[in-house]
Amino acid sequence: MQTTVPMKTATLNVPGASIYYEVRGAGPALLMMPGGPADAGAFRNIAGPLAAHYTVVTYDPRGLSHSPLEGTLNDARIVQIFADDAHRLLAAVTKEPAFVFASSGGATISLELAARHPEQVRTLVAHEPPSAVLQPDPARARIEMTDIVQTYRSAGIGPTMQKFMAHTRIRQAPPPPPPGEPTPEMREGMAQMQRNMDFWFRHYFQAIADYEPDFDALKSGSTRIVPGVGDASRGELAHEGGLALARRLGTEAVVFPGAHGGFDTNAAEFAVKLQQVFGDRKKPR
Repeated sequence: MQTTVPMKTATLNVPGASIYYEVRGAGPALLMMPGGPADAGAFRNIAGPLAAHYTVVTYDPRGLSHSPLEGTLNDARIVQIFADDAHRLLAAVTKEPAFVFASSGGATISLELAARHPEQVRTLVAHEPPSAVLQPDPARARIEMTDIVQTYRSAGIGPTMQKFMAHTRIRQAPPPPPPGEPTPEMREGMAQMQRNMDFWFRHYFQAIADYEPDFDALKSGSTRIVPGVGDASRGELAHEGGLALARRLGTEAVVFPGAHGGFDTNAAEFAVKLQQVFGDRKKPR
């Protein structure tokens, strides 16, 4: 159930973009990093429960929703650019090392953030990163992800989503649209999601597939990194990515409630688990 708490909104100017972000609560900073075409709204259900314990910062990544581009974008360096945006956002909201929760493609980006700016991140929960390098056959995974991008450019969203669902093995169906005629606000929301999906497949998806984390920097850095997986996403590509990340770092993945989007569908239980993980300050070895 969504918990309503006071929220402040602001924008941060970064090279080539303007980043929209939201701040709720009080306490140590907790940055929530969305993945795929998602924006700050992905965390609307869990932000309330977490705001009782943290200063929760959610944001729209550049190119998505309320964070417009203000120049050209180097698609091949999107992971590095998005991680730099998160670094600048953390610097704007806190002077102390922050907690970070990152989902899906955001989890991939968070590994770049932790590798380059470990002094800013106290504990990182990287929930189900879908990177090709974390799959049993990375070369095949990259080929399939590249095919998804090419399908989008040549055939549109329908055939693309069929391949995407088959490749990722996601079983959780999207919620059905509400009954009745959509309101103007609902229409705008659907149009915004279509724009975000277009940006994701045209610019962002391939970069996540191709990115290889600096595992040596992650293991030697000061950030405590906790790979996460969902208890209802076993067998899915991103779940396998979370398990593989734990193996590469020499630790164990923490199991969270729900599937790939459990932070939204199981928000209350997920918030409790996340607080427990953040409360354990020991860095795993």
